[in-house]
Amino acid sequence: MIPRFKPDIGWAEICALFRPNRGAVERFEKEFAKAFQAVDAVAFPYGRSAQWAFFKAMGIENAEIIMPAYTCSVVAHAVTLSGNTPRFIDITLDDYNMDLDAAEAAISEKTRAIIATHTFGYPQDLDRLEAMVKRTEDRYGHKVWLMQDCCHAFGAEWKGRMIGTSGDVAVYAFNISKLMTSVFGGMLTFQNKSLAEKVRTWRDHNFKLPSIAKEFRRRFYLLAVYIAFQKIVYKWVWWLQTKTFLLDRWTSTYHLDEKIHFPVDYLERLTNFEAKIGGVQLKKYPNFIARRRKLAQHYNQNLQGVTGWVLPPIVPGATYSHYTVRVPKRKVVVLDYARKGIHLGELIQYSIPKLRPYLDSKHNYPEAEVASSQTINFPT
Repeated sequence: MIPRFKPDIGWAEICALFRPNRGAVERFEKEFAKAFQAVDAVAFPYGRSAQWAFFKAMGIENAEIIMPAYTCSVVAHAVTLSGNTPRFIDITLDDYNMDLDAAEAAISEKTRAIIATHTFGYPQDLDRLEAMVKRTEDRYGHKVWLMQDCCHAFGAEWKGRMIGTSGDVAVYAFNISKLMTSVFGGMLTFQNKSLAEKVRTWRDHNFKLPSIAKEFRRRFYLLAVYIAFQKIVYKWVWWLQTKTFLLDRWTSTYHLDEKIHFPVDYLERLTNFEAKIGGVQLKKYPNFIARRRKLAQHYNQNLQGVTGWVLPPIVPGATYSHYTVRVPKRKVVVLDYARKGIHLGELIQYSIPKLRPYLDSKHNYPEAEVASSQTINFPT
């Protein structure tokens, strides 16, 4: 069984299990900032913790935060738990990103931030986003923060500009399904040193140092993931995941879409072990992206002509965190490919305003609903 995704974990990562990693977090921050053209970077235990901490550190509360309706639910959770309200915007099916016309129309005096999510690695229009922020600030006379959500799009470019270099802050996440991994973990990057220091100081006052038990749990998790994705083992992992509930507790506690929550350790800092893994992965990252771009071209050439299928665009600067196809009768397609030994993914199976905690009867999000019900992603 070919897995729907597979973290590139090799001997360098396994060897890190047995090596001292003192000071790895600070090194990872510096190396990550340099790799993604930032002035500074601040590490967190999860991407959602990073996003939440930014809003708290900046004192943003009781405000509306513009964000796409079709994205990971934890983005909305982070906004809500920071004391703010998500203002959902429908997407366009051209690239699964937020409809910027609709976003600008939804901006009000209550708007204090815009989260631009570069879904599946497709870069949004940075020029349009920056102009939108400026017009809003001029109109209402207060700061509007622009956050680039780069969790699918490390190093993606819009007309030659790296997306994380635009706006006030960029957020990244490193769980095992992301473009690169540090087991878990997240990062904020900045183009303003004083802003980064303000967030770092807030983090250091509000996040606990990780426990020794957490260090060991992360080591065990990495080793378990390495074993689980071995070819001879994965077919049994797939069977347990799709045919039983035995793996449900392990996977669902991390990601509960229907409940606004964070993991229990969301206020424990990134471990040195995770940062060490992140540093190893960072050196491999150019190869990861080159391979995904090549694979996207391969899929587009070889999946042409399937009746009813809508293939994703090939876009300059995209990173293709997922090769996403819209298909009729998604369950039928997934089962058909499973019989052939290929595990297709169903990454975002919801429009957030349709989830119980965020039910919105005042607005419609038709494109987000189409994407949530019809998309599959091929192994990358």
